[in-house]
Amino acid sequence: MLENEANPTISKSTGLPRKRFYRARAHSNPLSDSHFPVPISPSHVDFSLHYPQFFSLSCEVGCIKMVQFADIGCGFGGLLVSLSTLFPETLMIGMELRDKVAEYVKERILALRTTNPGQYQNVSVVRTNSMKYLPNYFEKGQLTKMFFLFPDPHFKEKNHRRRVISPHLLDEYAYVLEVGGIIYTITDVEELGEWMKTCLDNHPMFEALTEEELQADPAVKLLCTATEEGQKVARNGGQTFQAVYRRIALSL
Repeated sequence: MLENEANPTISKSTGLPRKRFYRARAHSNPLSDSHFPVPISPSHVDFSLHYPQFFSLSCEVGCIKMVQFADIGCGFGGLLVSLSTLFPETLMIGMELRDKVAEYVKERILALRTTNPGQYQNVSVVRTNSMKYLPNYFEKGQLTKMFFLFPDPHFKEKNHRRRVISPHLLDEYAYVLEVGGIIYTITDVEELGEWMKTCLDNHPMFEALTEEELQADPAVKLLCTATEEGQKVARNGGQTFQAVYRRIALSL
């Protein structure tokens, strides 16, 4: 639907939802309780509602595809859109706590599917609190990639427990990542970058990718460019701090 008096939220030129109608607070408290449905377990998540085309094809061949990429705190979905065409056969989902932002991503994906038949069928979004409910959505070892792009720095020391990268949360991320799966982090806050790197360095189930591996990974190239936050940092000439680590088997 094009922009008109009845639906001004849709851009006439692109057919995509307009961000100014979906703006929300930049920060939210991940420790507070929000009112949205939470599945009891991964088996209770109906992913056919998210990827109808893939699940209809899966039924024909007798194999159900599983979500493999998760963008935690996906914002307005820029990374998801870029990854969708880069990995067209991989199911991926964005997880966003802010309701208006999650709604924007949902509308954006639906618009892209309409204007690009056959594309963007592998990407979706869910409004949830990933710091609390990640194991409710994914089985052990299900994911191959997890992304944490420009997360809230929670500057005050008393709020560091709200950071999305922390020692106890890395235990959960290691649980849902397969051995060999990759966790990607980036920030423009140096102190937060050091925090995330230190947490990952000190965790026994993660190891840093080598420089050669970083150069060869196409997803790494999107960390600075695919999101609204990354583009803003680039426009302002800001510096970014990346930490990209591989899930390894626990040594006994």
